[in-house]
Amino acid sequence: MLRLVKLVSIYALTVNLIYGQSSSFKTYMNPVIPGDHADCTLTKIGNDFYTTGSSFNPTPVIYHSTDLVHWQAIAQPVSAAWSGYGDSPGGGCWGGHMVLYNGEYWHFFSRANTMHFVKAPDPKGPWSMPVKVNNPSSLPYGLGYDNSIFIDDDNKWYLVVKNGQPNNGIVELSADGQPTGVVYDLKWLNPGPNYPYSWAEGPVMWKYNGYYYYSFARDLSGGQKVMRSRILTADESSWEMLGNFFNENDPQKASSRFTSPNHASQAIILDDSTSWVIHPIYAKGEWRGQGRQGLLNQVRYDANGKPVADYPIDQSFTAPQLPSSGIPWMVPKSDFFTTGNLNPEWSLLGNTAANKVSLSERPGWLQLSPKSRSKANTVIKNDGEHYYSLITRLDFEPQATSDEAGLWIMRGDEGMSVKLVSSFSTQGERVIVFSYEAIRYQAENSMGDTLWLKLNRINHDISGYVSENGSDWTQVGEAVDISQIDSYSDYSTFTGTRQGLYVRGTKDAWFDLYIYRDAYTPIWAESPANQYGTSRSYTREGYILDKIHSDDWAMYAGVEFGTADYNKTPDSLKVSASCISSGGSVEVWLDSLESGEKIAECPIVSTGSLRTYQTFTSAVEPVSGRHDVYLKFTGAHSSELFQLQWLYFIAKTDTLVSVHQKAQMTIPQSHRLEQNFPNPFNPSTTIEFSLAEDCDVHLTLHDILGRMVTDLARGKFHAGDHRLLFDASDLASGIYYYKLETDNYKNIKKLVFLK
Repeated sequence: MLRLVKLVSIYALTVNLIYGQSSSFKTYMNPVIPGDHADCTLTKIGNDFYTTGSSFNPTPVIYHSTDLVHWQAIAQPVSAAWSGYGDSPGGGCWGGHMVLYNGEYWHFFSRANTMHFVKAPDPKGPWSMPVKVNNPSSLPYGLGYDNSIFIDDDNKWYLVVKNGQPNNGIVELSADGQPTGVVYDLKWLNPGPNYPYSWAEGPVMWKYNGYYYYSFARDLSGGQKVMRSRILTADESSWEMLGNFFNENDPQKASSRFTSPNHASQAIILDDSTSWVIHPIYAKGEWRGQGRQGLLNQVRYDANGKPVADYPIDQSFTAPQLPSSGIPWMVPKSDFFTTGNLNPEWSLLGNTAANKVSLSERPGWLQLSPKSRSKANTVIKNDGEHYYSLITRLDFEPQATSDEAGLWIMRGDEGMSVKLVSSFSTQGERVIVFSYEAIRYQAENSMGDTLWLKLNRINHDISGYVSENGSDWTQVGEAVDISQIDSYSDYSTFTGTRQGLYVRGTKDAWFDLYIYRDAYTPIWAESPANQYGTSRSYTREGYILDKIHSDDWAMYAGVEFGTADYNKTPDSLKVSASCISSGGSVEVWLDSLESGEKIAECPIVSTGSLRTYQTFTSAVEPVSGRHDVYLKFTGAHSSELFQLQWLYFIAKTDTLVSVHQKAQMTIPQSHRLEQNFPNPFNPSTTIEFSLAEDCDVHLTLHDILGRMVTDLARGKFHAGDHRLLFDASDLASGIYYYKLETDNYKNIKKLVFLK
């Protein structure tokens, strides 16, 4: 019967993908491409959409979509083995635009301020080696960078050119991709010495209602302008400057977490006459280091034909009316290295010989070889989210202190990184090292050459773990705060944060798998990839998912439940929630609402206070593989249902008692107070306690002299597991004690707060 239900679900999903949208695909939240997607362009070819852009030192990626919301990496058009590729921060490929012209796919890009193109019979490749685009003698400056392609109605095509502050132009191309000699020099657009539009960079063109539209960014700090002309000409008098391209007057602009949109793609028009752009934009402040992320916004033409793009405010937007094709949300995906070629989601960093990366030497494993004794070799993906758990299984035999291999998160300028590696100590012993700048934690490696590594991100805090079997994890040192990486940006390397696998030294490293978001590590609820109705709020208990009403939903992308290589199967679901109403339920759906597969339903009841979080548990239907996990919230009333802290799944191998076997035994057998984690901490820590029965509870915090500082929790609590996030920002650094008291139980533990 279960198999029949699954088949019906799969059929329903297939029908939905072809003929319509589930409720979870009708709206979207930005960014649709989390992480670095700088200077992006957009191309519509039939019912398919493609975007690419500047990659700088990482090799560039072409993304494909059928609905403009869900994107998938399908190709790397420029090989890292190309002799012309650089290997320095901010080097590599600038700009990038893929188009279909005369039956062939072309990708134009700039390297070292020189334009090139590559060609392929299919967007997925194989792509040719780069060909230099010659500079036409009729153009008084070089072809430059951050350029794009425009194809006119008569099938003439043009390179839209930018080079330096004063130089903009339009260069006609011949069928072989080389200039014909016909140029339109727009040197009047941004003349020196005042440069009215700063750099007037990243120019794009499109046609609408008989007008040529030319749009450009002031510079990457913000501002996008647009002008139009009835004819394609260099004559300034024929061009009408229309002003700002984005709706800079949006009343919610100031509260948006993204700022200063610019470098937008050309506007593409759909069959329903709506128009859309992809554009890159920095997050404000603390997450700016993750780069210019890929956002989607609608373009609306007013009565006078002026295009105005929606400002990227923090809200659910109505999605384009396009059918999806089963492409998941664009976050890093698990990879078990079972294919013959490296998945195009992976980028190499700088010029890398083909023999330095192999999937064939040892089937099912990725082999990375150091570029040299001093030059590391890495495969990397965008780092665009705030919560995840990276896991790999590594086989590595270090023999010198310079030998190391494992996981890392790297700042865009390659100047900082946090690493968890297998290495060799100065005492001649194999060790596991977790390091960040001057911080270095080292543990003896008694597991041998093959072991498991895990980096866990909770906002800016990164923790490192090691395991012999992939189930029992030991923390290496303490969590480190990488805010310096997450908030960093500059105007010379332009590149956002990356995550991935790497090796350096003298020995090859073998990686069996790469997992991005482990289902069996807590997934913090406050930061879904997509959502409807809910919002993120800050409380004394930390950030939570708030404003949850019946029929709202939240989605967490790329959750890995297990495969033959990662031998895990979920038994149950745990949800940490607080509630002061009659509550409701959390339904868990895979890949989409309604047309996906429902695998769990977890009831949430009152916890007595919104500051009191209780763990709720439910059984889970069998599931494997990677999925986007949707939480649909249901309840019998219209008011707010509850607040969520986190969720995670318990694997059958990780629990002594199966929920499917004896659900009643999930109640603890005795009261228990756990040690807070992390400890020491700054500024927040988690305190957990378990109750064998419903009872009155008093949880208090005391200073080193025994004086009570504050109540942490007080009142009637249900039997079960409870979790409290305590924020000590208002306290002085020092040693404190927390005490749990019930009618028949008392326990005290020490915590250390370090500002």
